[in-house]
Amino acid sequence: MADAVASQTLFDGERTAVMKFTNLSDGTGESKVLKVDVSTLNSSNSGKVCDGVTITKVYGATHGLEVQIYWDATTDVLCWAVPQNSNYCMDFTNVGGLTNNAGAGVTGDVLFSTAD
Repeated sequence: MADAVASQTLFDGERTAVMKFTNLSDGTGESKVLKVDVSTLNSSNSGKVCDGVTITKVYGATHGLEVQIYWDATTDVLCWAVPQNSNYCMDFTNVGGLTNNAGAGVTGDVLFSTAD
């Protein structure tokens, strides 16, 4: 049996998107799977297409695995990790959010991996 995964866009406005991701794992996990594809997010009212995101809040509940969040680039960059066996909430709004600091080949997309 493979992992049962789902991605939902709960809200996609001009400057804000709220997304939900679930993974009921059989232990095989995920490895740098595309979760946020900026090309699919709404453009601004002025027509500017989305070319990147800033992560302002992360909520998570994990059991038996860690979730690693990566910025997609030629060499992917670890953005944040949600620890194993936790009910987790991190709010980055006071520091302006987590912004993409990946180097060459930045796509603006976000990837997830799971680890034991």
